[in-house]
Amino acid sequence: MKIAIACDHGGLNLKKALKDYLTRNGYEYVDFGTDSADSCDYPDYALPAAEAVARGDCDRGIVICSTGIGVSIVANKVPGIRCAHCHDTYCAKYTRYHNDANMLAFGEKCLGVGMMEEIVTAFLTSEFEGGERHTRRIAKIGAIEEKYSKK
Repeated sequence: MKIAIACDHGGLNLKKALKDYLTRNGYEYVDFGTDSADSCDYPDYALPAAEAVARGDCDRGIVICSTGIGVSIVANKVPGIRCAHCHDTYCAKYTRYHNDANMLAFGEKCLGVGMMEEIVTAFLTSEFEGGERHTRRIAKIGAIEEKYSKK
């Protein structure tokens, strides 16, 4: 499984720990930046990561900023992305089970490395349950994207 990862300056330390975790656990990743503690704009990094997932270049994505909120908003602007902002393992599992989320967002100021690893494990090892009700709901999300997409 190939994972798109990205952060702004507020998520840099946690992204470094994420890279170590992914490597230790045999995941391939593509790092869309940043690699600097200098102040930067999170859309510049979250957007290319989300686009890579939407295109199918990466299977899933993980984006980080100080809170996880900004990067999740950016990722969710990309059609086909269902980015879940999670700070616990229950939500990380169930966003995969029920929403077939393909991206995860969290904040460096909200989690420690140990909890981040547990959340990422839950997200990457859980699969979509399928079923008529969940599939129907995801199709409705797609219809909303289609309705509001500019062509």
